[in-house]
Amino acid sequence: MKVTFLGTGTSQGIPVIGSNHPVCLSTDFKDKRLRASILIQVNGFNIVVDCTPDFRMQMLNNPIPTLDVLLFTHEHSDHTAGIDDIRPYYFKQGDIPIYAHNRVIGSLKKRFDYIFEVENKYPGAPGVIINEVINNKTITLENGVDVIPINCFHGDLQVFGYRVAGVAYLTDVKTVPEEEIDKLKDLDVLIINALRISPHKTHFNLEEALNFITLVQPKKAYLTHISHLLGFHEEIAKQLPEHVFLAYDNLTIEI
Repeated sequence: MKVTFLGTGTSQGIPVIGSNHPVCLSTDFKDKRLRASILIQVNGFNIVVDCTPDFRMQMLNNPIPTLDVLLFTHEHSDHTAGIDDIRPYYFKQGDIPIYAHNRVIGSLKKRFDYIFEVENKYPGAPGVIINEVINNKTITLENGVDVIPINCFHGDLQVFGYRVAGVAYLTDVKTVPEEEIDKLKDLDVLIINALRISPHKTHFNLEEALNFITLVQPKKAYLTHISHLLGFHEEIAKQLPEHVFLAYDNLTIEI
């Protein structure tokens, strides 16, 4: 299994438009972050988690011949606004299977109604196959791979993380119910959000992310969904525990 970090930034990305913050002015490519998303390649399937406003550029940076599955964590724009850009895959392979909480599906239908239109559908619009994600119900894909939803909270908003084999991806997380922790046992890799140094109402900060990693005890952990307020990549990376790494755009790991 291979995991590629398509984007590792928060909702504004880095650099932030118009910002003179030192991290936004950095020339280090690791400090330039598109919105957060990952590609999981397993058993011949290409699984993308979240479809960001940067989806087109992410696919140009990390080309894949097919988009087999698109999972959504939640409905916020930095995780969904790129859905129109699945069109090239739709034109090539037909309707794209998407998986999301029923609430998220409702949001997508409202915001991108032309994609979900059944009658008189515009011929240039992409098509999707809707699959509802239900907590405590494992998703079994056509290639036989199981995807386990992890129920989490982004402030008061429910979000789904996902586990595929020994890898779990949790983003925009502030709290994880105790009953969900069992789903994260014996991980090879945990990918978790760490927004910044100071506390935030709806995201883990660095300290909270490290505490959660200590609780779950994966073999390795990677931090993502990072804002410029976390600091320079190279400086923060040096401060992390030996088995914890700061992810960056286009990083690929093999498990």
